[in-house]
Amino acid sequence: MTRKKIQIKKIDNTSARQVSFSKRRRGLFKKAFELSILCDAEIALMVFSATGKFFEYSNSSIGQVIERRNLHPKNLDTFSQPSVELQLDSAVHAMLNKEIAEKTRELRRTRGEDLQGLNMEELEKLEKLIEGSLCRVMETKGEKILKEVDALKSKEHQLIEENQRLKQRLMSLSKGQGHLLEQGQSSDSMVTNISSNSANPRQDYDNYCSFLTLGLPFPD
Repeated sequence: MTRKKIQIKKIDNTSARQVSFSKRRRGLFKKAFELSILCDAEIALMVFSATGKFFEYSNSSIGQVIERRNLHPKNLDTFSQPSVELQLDSAVHAMLNKEIAEKTRELRRTRGEDLQGLNMEELEKLEKLIEGSLCRVMETKGEKILKEVDALKSKEHQLIEENQRLKQRLMSLSKGQGHLLEQGQSSDSMVTNISSNSANPRQDYDNYCSFLTLGLPFPD
C-alpha cells in the first residue's frame, strides 16, 4: 500500500498545522544530526514557529557556524556593499538633516535674519507668524502675572489673619497682667490697713487688760 502524497501548501486547520510543525521539526533536526555524524559536517539550524517560538540545533555552536559562513570568500563581497537597512538609515539621516536645516532657517527669519531672499508674500506670512507668536507670549505672560497676583493676595490675607490672632493674644495677656496687678494692690492695701490699725500692739494689749479688770466691754 503506497502512502498518499500530501499536497505541499499551508495547512488551514490550526491544530493540525501545529502537530505537523512539531513532527516535521523533530524529523528535520534528526536528519541534521544524522548528516553531521555520517558526513562529519558542521551544521547549524534555526527555526521560528508561526507563533514566534525559536528552535535551534547545532553540532558545535551556532555562533561559530554563522561566523564561518560570514568569513567564507563567497560572502565577503556582500559586506563591501551597503545593506538595505544601511541605505534606509542613510536616507532617514539625510531627511532629518534637511528638516533641521529648514527649521534653523525659519528660526533665523523669525529673529529678523536672512530676509533678503523673501518676496512680499513670504514677508507678510512671516509677519503674521511673528504677530501670532507675540500674542501667545503676551497671553502667557498675563496669565503668569495674574497667578502671581493671586498668590500675593492669598499670602496677604494669611498675614492679616495671623496679625489679628497675635493682637488678640496680646490683648488677652495684657488683661491677665492687669488683673494680677489689681490683686497685688488689694493685698498691699489690706496689709497697710492691718499695720495702721495695730501700730502699737503692746498698748492694745494693756488697754484690753484694763477693761477686763474694770468689767467693762472692750470697744471695737
